[in-house]
Amino acid sequence: YTGFCLDISPGLSDSECSGVRSSVGPERGRARQADDPEDRPVPGTPGLPGSMGNPKSGEPEVPDREGLRRITGLSPGHSALIVAVLCYINLLNYMDRFTVAGVLPDIEQFFSIGDSSSGLIQTVFISSYMVLAPVFGYLGDRYNRKYLMCGGIAFWSLVTLGSSFIPRERFWLLLLTRGLVGVGEASYSTIAPTLIADLFVADQRSRMLSVFYFAIPVGSGLGYIAGSKVKDVAGDWHWALRVTPGLGVVAVLLLFLVVREPPRGAVERHSDSPPLSPTSWWVDLRALARNPSFVLSSLGFTAVAFVTGSLALWAPAFLLRSRVVLGETPPCLPGDSCSSSDSLIFGLITCLTGVLGVGLGVEISRRLRRSNPRADPLVCAAGLLGSAPFLFLSLACARGSIVATYIFIFIGETLLSMNWAIVADILLYVVIPTRRSTAEAFQIVLSHLLGDAGSPYLIGLISDRLRRDWPPSFLSEFRALQFSLMLCAFVGALGGAAFLGTAIFIEGDRRRAQLHAQGLLPEAGPADDRIVVPQRGRSTRVPVSSVLI
Repeated sequence: YTGFCLDISPGLSDSECSGVRSSVGPERGRARQADDPEDRPVPGTPGLPGSMGNPKSGEPEVPDREGLRRITGLSPGHSALIVAVLCYINLLNYMDRFTVAGVLPDIEQFFSIGDSSSGLIQTVFISSYMVLAPVFGYLGDRYNRKYLMCGGIAFWSLVTLGSSFIPRERFWLLLLTRGLVGVGEASYSTIAPTLIADLFVADQRSRMLSVFYFAIPVGSGLGYIAGSKVKDVAGDWHWALRVTPGLGVVAVLLLFLVVREPPRGAVERHSDSPPLSPTSWWVDLRALARNPSFVLSSLGFTAVAFVTGSLALWAPAFLLRSRVVLGETPPCLPGDSCSSSDSLIFGLITCLTGVLGVGLGVEISRRLRRSNPRADPLVCAAGLLGSAPFLFLSLACARGSIVATYIFIFIGETLLSMNWAIVADILLYVVIPTRRSTAEAFQIVLSHLLGDAGSPYLIGLISDRLRRDWPPSFLSEFRALQFSLMLCAFVGALGGAAFLGTAIFIEGDRRRAQLHAQGLLPEAGPADDRIVVPQRGRSTRVPVSSVLI
């Protein structure tokens, strides 16, 4: 234990670390003396969270198939089936979210609204989602996660179906229903990654998370494609909103029949360690706020959300305006059906770049992690910083060549997508199991509050404001949206800086989470007031929190 203490707080003496051990107590610590460096546990040992392997062997040590079966009570095949169900629901989640973007020009014509009101559709949904996420995060750390998801998805399916029957004079009702859709998505997004964390560890967890987060770009792309194609086949954009509710009913049935609740944090404990007990919500929040890796990676992910939220809603409309200015397609006039080719092409690009980017990010991080324990945040930073110039070039070239625009969008979105699975993995290994749903919830709140909750509306607002100063024309509509979208490149660069900051703290925060999961560090709360008394020298009163936290 002394070795652990010195690793975390190198400024302490052996006697002070021994005092920490005595203050924690043998029953609480359950650690043998680690004077021999070979006896010292290292990140990546069986049951420890995160994906960092044993530096001595170069490979992660994880429980074998029988060990996972015994701990979770589930066979490897059943665990993989649970992940498949969660992936299906995640795909459906994003498919529904971006179906609206696929038919946005038609919605603007139907309700006779401008760019700022169009941006409000996404903003209302994200705001509701953001407000409800902490509620489901709190519930997800304390109650049965399977039933919480079943109820939320059933409600979401019902509300989405209802939103397809709103008359043209009731635009406010469309905003209301899109806000209520956030209930279902909050119930799922805050909980599903924690189920995966309780089924797998180390590289197994990273692989399953990468599969899970493949569903984000694929579902987003399918939303554009399904929305535009269903509209073309049915001749009415309302039918695009009636596809996902039926698939949502299937999702509820699969959840109920297939998913089983694994014990929280069991795969990350030694066999002789007691289960971690949930602490109060206030203690959870305070611990998360003191975790710099969690805070900075969440800020970096906020930049990802800002950029993807803006592009998700506005990229098809921007590409349509670009083609109108270039004379390649007729303008979208009142009473006419708007061209859906750009939604289809952008949807395909989103699918391809998402799969490529997520896979590329996970594989690069996995290889670099063997020699650099800070690989995860560094790969995220490289992805964001690299995407910014390509997104800028895609906007700058739109007036001259739509082909060049598509090429730069492809490269920029590929680099941007490298973050999805890695950010989720960072959260899971720097936060202890009993706080993960809460951490997921507050990462969602932060990323949406400063990210995609306001970015679509902000982009539309800037566009409308610029158009007021220019003579009405198709060119002015194009230029206004072009200039407003350039804000995304700047925000992406800021996000890259946040991930560089995460790299400074990632090793220490990961190790603290590992020790908490093993019961080798005291929980935050009343125990923070315990006093450390050195075994020799002048007696002093030092709070444990000042030594360990």
